[in-house]
Amino acid sequence: MKPQFAKKFEIECKPTGELVESIKIERSCDAYDFIMKNLYKSDVNIYESAHIILMNNKNVVIGYAKIGQGAINQTLVDTRIIAKYCLDTLACSVIFVHNHPSGDLFPSREDDALTNSLAEIGKLINVRLNDHIIVTDNNYYSYLTNGRL
Repeated sequence: MKPQFAKKFEIECKPTGELVESIKIERSCDAYDFIMKNLYKSDVNIYESAHIILMNNKNVVIGYAKIGQGAINQTLVDTRIIAKYCLDTLACSVIFVHNHPSGDLFPSREDDALTNSLAEIGKLINVRLNDHIIVTDNNYYSYLTNGRL
């Protein structure tokens, strides 16, 4: 019988060279300010995209990453990729962010299901899901602030 071999993979989480403002995120409004300054520009009304904000044990931002970009009303989010970024950066907590180009801030059933999945995965890898924030060009919805996290 011929032996089978597995492939060796080396996947890295590399900094882009851009510096991240090391701010402490204590409230959802702090997160929204950071999001609109660093993650979304004019594209907030064009297509849906998802990002994470990675933080240390004092809720100071240590990095961020775009997780997915999709169509005008949806984007694919792979929770394994989020877990990888959290582990690679040794993040203690994370904020998940996505936009609704329609301007409707109300979370969908899919948004609720993803929030539950991220919270459960976070428990498994010991990374706290601090919030799930939905943004539009002039407002936001925070799961934490609305008592849903």
